[in-house]
Amino acid sequence: MAIDVKAPPASPSATSRDLADLVRADRAHTSLYTDPAIFEQEMDRIFANCWVWVAHVSEVKEAGDYKSTYVGRQPVVVVRDRKQKIHVLLNRCRHRAATVCEEKKGKTNSFVCPYHGWSYGLDGSLRGVPHPESYGQCLDKGEYPLKSLRVEEYAGMVFATFREDIEPLADWLGPAKKWMDLFMRQGGGYPIKVAGEHRFRFPGNWKIQLENTTDGYHFPVVHKSFLSSVDEQTERMLDFVNGPGFVEDLGNGHSVMVMIPELVDLEDNLDAPVPARFAELAEELRKEGHDEAKVRRIVRAVGGSGFNLNLFPNIACSMAFFRVLRPVSVNETEIHHAVITMDGGPAAANRARLRLHEHFQGPMGFGTPDDSEAWERVQKGAQAGTDLWILLNRGLPGERITEDGRAGDVSAETGMRAAYQQWKKLMTA
Repeated sequence: MAIDVKAPPASPSATSRDLADLVRADRAHTSLYTDPAIFEQEMDRIFANCWVWVAHVSEVKEAGDYKSTYVGRQPVVVVRDRKQKIHVLLNRCRHRAATVCEEKKGKTNSFVCPYHGWSYGLDGSLRGVPHPESYGQCLDKGEYPLKSLRVEEYAGMVFATFREDIEPLADWLGPAKKWMDLFMRQGGGYPIKVAGEHRFRFPGNWKIQLENTTDGYHFPVVHKSFLSSVDEQTERMLDFVNGPGFVEDLGNGHSVMVMIPELVDLEDNLDAPVPARFAELAEELRKEGHDEAKVRRIVRAVGGSGFNLNLFPNIACSMAFFRVLRPVSVNETEIHHAVITMDGGPAAANRARLRLHEHFQGPMGFGTPDDSEAWERVQKGAQAGTDLWILLNRGLPGERITEDGRAGDVSAETGMRAAYQQWKKLMTA
């Protein structure tokens, strides 16, 4: 592929800038990190204009279960009604706009506005209004339900969109669906469950984190301290930058980074020796009465998948957790790390999964502090040289066409190029 080396625009203003010119085949303009006007357009043209991940079904498992979250910057409530249908409702009363839910998660029979007492059913319908006689005939409750978004699911993942005319979720996901199916096999024969999460913010643009999930290039540099904390066998397994893995553009901004090819399908090669770091867990499971086949299946699943899947614009299925990004402002992003466990699975296996998560992604682990400092430094550095570009050309010469899109070596910036081309498509549509 030819590399575009045209000179950058000379200090363009936010109003006159040609958005299409800000993303090239091999680079993106620094203003994508720093321009408040661009950020505002992203909220409208991207987050209000495509499928956005909002929940895993395990988070709203039973009727009345809910979680509050965001689609872009708009607060929403994800809730399952008594007919087992999942709704995504704008979190604002139709009367005077107060939020009807402030808890992160919970169980309820209805949502009641704390300001004037308007009450809503689990499907968002307006059920009750205090002192309705004051309205006479000028209030039809059927005209004022909570605003409902379009909702679809795939592989237990719940997505919502403001657009009624958008393509079906399955079409939007495209080739990413097979990777989602593979990711869900880490239940080891049990359904997967979101067991908890921690949240933090970093002073940087949301796209800095979006890039990170399929960026293998940074791993041995940023996570050197983590690699020094693991056993020799694990360290060899994670030395993947020069390995046979790859990054693949899956279309619509989605991408996958395969770091450990032998762990792509956790149902495959179950006769392989149990890694030394899981020997004690395997023995504990045997003592609980699980047969050898089940022990190996569970142990293999505990370590997580050997790939990271990025689903544009806001969710990563990474090893054994979900990483969700929420844009707050042009230079602030909130991250949710949600650990995945086995719903109904052995306590020992879930305990081991939690310890692995804490070791790398937990708030006192190695991965999160190192990554977040790197993201912060990117945002800080982006303030220098306003007409400089972010390079995205690593692996470009060796990129190849595949059945699902295009792929490069495991440290190629293929995933970032995929995300920014989708950004360009949506921002200029």
